[in-house]
Amino acid sequence: MTTSKTHVHTVNRPRAESVASILERETASTIQNWFELVEQDAELTCVPLNRTARTRHLARLFQDLILRLRLDSSLPALISLAARDHGKLRRQQGYSAPMLVEESRCLEVSIFSTLQRNSRHVDFSQVLLDVVTIADECDSQLEQAMLSYGPPTAVSDT
Repeated sequence: MTTSKTHVHTVNRPRAESVASILERETASTIQNWFELVEQDAELTCVPLNRTARTRHLARLFQDLILRLRLDSSLPALISLAARDHGKLRRQQGYSAPMLVEESRCLEVSIFSTLQRNSRHVDFSQVLLDVVTIADECDSQLEQAMLSYGPPTAVSDT
């Protein structure tokens, strides 16, 4: 009679983390990734800014984003004075409205790249709601920054 031993192989999967925790832990690397994307964009770099001047607004933006991710996902975006100040500053520095939009797009790409690099750690039970919240918060911050470019004007049908 032969006996066989079965070996149970367990995979040590890292503990699941919230998107907010991952972004909090990876803020510096995400900002670095964003800066590298922006520095490769000829339109954005036509306004010469050093690293500090280009990234100064991001620490506060990440604080706002992480706070929002930790709140009830049904709540609307918060008013961000930092986003409005950022828009004013970029306008003074010579950014056009499309440049501000491109800068925001680079931020979303950087955030989602960070989540992809950390996908082994993501709490997948919440990730889709968090992705929606990230997009909404980035769009809200962009909208608030764009207010410095002037009030919306109605287009005439004639």
